[in-house]
Amino acid sequence: MADNSSFPDWHGTTILAVRKGGKTVVAGDGQVSMGPTIVKGTAKKVRTLAGGRVIAGFAGSTADAFTLIERLEAKLEQYPEQLARACVDLAKDWRTDRYLRRLEAMLIVADKDQILTVTGVGDVLEPEHGVAAIGSGGNYALAAARALVDVEGLDAEEVARKAMAIAADICVYTNGSLTVEVL
Repeated sequence: MADNSSFPDWHGTTILAVRKGGKTVVAGDGQVSMGPTIVKGTAKKVRTLAGGRVIAGFAGSTADAFTLIERLEAKLEQYPEQLARACVDLAKDWRTDRYLRRLEAMLIVADKDQILTVTGVGDVLEPEHGVAAIGSGGNYALAAARALVDVEGLDAEEVARKAMAIAADICVYTNGSLTVEVL
């Protein structure tokens, strides 16, 4: 493995996906940190794909994530209306391709029916309980969303916003400047 000690210590990102009541929401914070410094507070780490039918959020290196999202878009064109197949094909390429294998990012990908977490080690995971999260504040957002998802009167977007606010209060690499996409 290459020595990355000369690279900046990039941290941050919380991406959360919630599916409840026929709605799917992906929310991401806007903070980008380099070591102890916040270098941007309004980054957009959540994107719509496939003509607005798919949402993807990323954690990790931005350039690497954009490369993966471009590859995912190509897979979605190759396998329209087959999100799981597109993600499995991407994960297979990511794990086996010499160039892609070096990419340092994770994705949460969702459509109206499912949420998937895609990693560079070949994982394509569908969460239990309709909630998934990645990034430095992901565990905080996940725990909060799991606690809120069964609360009557809260829809998927309200659960996501409240859980992200809790994560931002706990994780120094997460802020309250959200990008929220809903299907």
